[in-house]
Amino acid sequence: MTTPRLSLAIPAAALLIATNLVGATTANADETPTPLPPDTEASASAPVKVDPNDPDLKLPEGATLADPKVLDIKSVVEDQSGDERREDTNTSVTFALQAEVLFSKDSAKLSAEAKARIATIAEEIKKQNATQVRVFGFTDNLGSSAHGDVLSKQRADAVQGVLDQDLNDPNITFEVRGYGEQYPIADNSTEAGRKKNRRVEVTFPRTES
Repeated sequence: MTTPRLSLAIPAAALLIATNLVGATTANADETPTPLPPDTEASASAPVKVDPNDPDLKLPEGATLADPKVLDIKSVVEDQSGDERREDTNTSVTFALQAEVLFSKDSAKLSAEAKARIATIAEEIKKQNATQVRVFGFTDNLGSSAHGDVLSKQRADAVQGVLDQDLNDPNITFEVRGYGEQYPIADNSTEAGRKKNRRVEVTFPRTES
């Protein structure tokens, strides 16, 4: 006796659709969406329109723009050893000399090399025709704050004394101060930083470009 076979007829069109759906589902699960190129993404969003008549874009009645001014630009030049740094702005010149170049440790007595460097600064003061000169001394944060205040002032006085001799100009006035460990320009937690902070700065107005 032969067992009858059940045949299920599936229309070809339906089979094709089912196959395509399965393929599409698999492809979507495995494929990573490809981002649009930058130009395409930018062009996909419409540019923002600006209304030239918007009252928020206009000055209030009676208001005026501020006078134009030249921004103060600072130029900093430091020699390779880091012993000397020069800062130029539109209005002033500042020379910063490290204490090790000028003095022995914990001393305010100038060396011969220090006097030569100070003489160069005096020439620049003459070139700028400056009549006001500031000489400020600074130390690191080692030792007591009181000792740093005294030592930084003594060192500033020593530099001012040589400048005064080199310039020999009674029309020049000096402002001399010792700030001790105040106003560090580097990290006091490292010796390299403390070395930069132990310094004397000479600042005067700039009259030539």
